[in-house]
Amino acid sequence: MSITTLEQLATTVREFGRARDWQLYHTPKNLTAALIVEAAELLEPFQWLTPEESLNLPAPKKEAVRQEMADVLIYLVSLANCLEIDLLQAAEDKLAINAAKYPVEKAKGSCAKSHEL
Repeated sequence: MSITTLEQLATTVREFGRARDWQLYHTPKNLTAALIVEAAELLEPFQWLTPEESLNLPAPKKEAVRQEMADVLIYLVSLANCLEIDLLQAAEDKLAINAAKYPVEKAKGSCAKSHEL
């Protein structure tokens, strides 16, 4: 089966966990903790690299990053499933909030926080 939408991924992740009775452990607290652990593991292949090196990863490191990104995504989708949050709608809403906080005319080319613009 090829997963092509976030909805399909959410369903597949939910079914994967249910088949293993993992819903017993997939509480918001546990899923958030697991998500943070995986996000930290995502950083590991980049540790000690220069910015240029991080843009040109050798194939084995790029695959490690790919796997960790998948873990982060799966835990995030699991948390959204648990809390019944529509991730696409949440992202759309957050982008609208960020657009208001960081108008192009003030934020373009700047890494300043919104209150510093």
